[in-house]
Amino acid sequence: MKYVQRWMEKRLLEVSEQFPALLLTGPRQVGKTTLLKHLCTPERKYVTLDDFVLRSLAREDPALFLQRFEVPVLIDEIQYAPELLPYLKMIVDERQVNNLVWMTGSQPFHAMQGVSESMAGRVAIINLFAFSRREKHGLDYPQETMNLSSRVPFTESSGIFHEKASAKSDLPVESDEMLTLNDVFTDIWKGFFPVLCTGEVKERDVFYSSYIQTYLERDVRELAQVGDGGTFFKFLRICAARTAQPVNLSKLARDADISVPTAKKYLSVLEMSYQIKLVPSYHNNRTKRAVKAPKMFFLDTGLCAYLTQWSSPETLATGAMNGAFFENYVYVELLKRYANNLKHPSFFYYRDRDKREIDLIIEQNGVIHPIEIKLGATPKKSWVRHFSALENIEKNVGHGFVICLSPHVVPLSRKVTVLNAGII
Repeated sequence: MKYVQRWMEKRLLEVSEQFPALLLTGPRQVGKTTLLKHLCTPERKYVTLDDFVLRSLAREDPALFLQRFEVPVLIDEIQYAPELLPYLKMIVDERQVNNLVWMTGSQPFHAMQGVSESMAGRVAIINLFAFSRREKHGLDYPQETMNLSSRVPFTESSGIFHEKASAKSDLPVESDEMLTLNDVFTDIWKGFFPVLCTGEVKERDVFYSSYIQTYLERDVRELAQVGDGGTFFKFLRICAARTAQPVNLSKLARDADISVPTAKKYLSVLEMSYQIKLVPSYHNNRTKRAVKAPKMFFLDTGLCAYLTQWSSPETLATGAMNGAFFENYVYVELLKRYANNLKHPSFFYYRDRDKREIDLIIEQNGVIHPIEIKLGATPKKSWVRHFSALENIEKNVGHGFVICLSPHVVPLSRKVTVLNAGII
């Protein structure tokens, strides 16, 4: 199968030269091992702890294991042998050389915490997600964004996103960037796992069914001590039906027929295992009426669509959840853009008791940028009527954006620019 370029490659290599060890973590099946193996030089050995014989050796005699697989080494699924970590620490401390140990791990549970604790200051921990749309379709990022190490994505990475965006109307969007309804929902429905995007696995439903079974058996039961897989799966489906909505633990617990503490635990498991992301609400001492609950997004829209049983891109695009899925898609694409630059974004959303809501807020350099995400192609000023709520509670409100399916980049007002979702 042909290798698909990941936009993180250059930054990964830069970081690996600055630390003795590197840990690439993230959901299962997103290409962590494929990426690192592609970047390996011939002298770096590769070993996977999915092999039960090698896993036993690593756990029972870690010193002998590391004699057999000397540094520089790539150790796959490090969470299965935390006993290796003290020995790896001794090796990197003794050698005093960077770029010695590469590791992958699928869950930041107990063993991932062990990596942070055992190798504090010695390991760079980087998250990898499934393909972005641009990776999936082999598209370049705009040339202005290629100097990734010194720029913050989205609002500062390109002149199009700058506060002083051109006031000209009907600025053309390149054809490979302009998304249509059919384009975006085909991607949303299929998802962004590499094996589906490359055609290595053609049966989408079979893939997601197997993925969930593996996730429940290997991650949830083994690492999170969730006893009833059936109850957890029911909770997972209920969460999928509420993607892009603020979390209401009482309703989740009631619908799943579990207690509120159990619902809170299950939600934490979903976030720790990279199935969902919880975006906090934006509030300060002047936002007394703001809703404090976080908003929930699924990290793969294809998995979410499978769990909610949409049978095709067409039914999803015309269904009752189409707006929520589009918002989920835009959020995750923005998240991946930051992650591929090894940045940790400050994402928030706003909602108050007067039902004023702003889909997404990005905070950068003390300035907040409101973003409205709309499944439409004809921009309306009413879409951003709630942006004014921020100006009543915050002084540093910067340029705002509407992300939609408009075929043009246009100013909606002096402080708001309309973008096609394909640009991000």
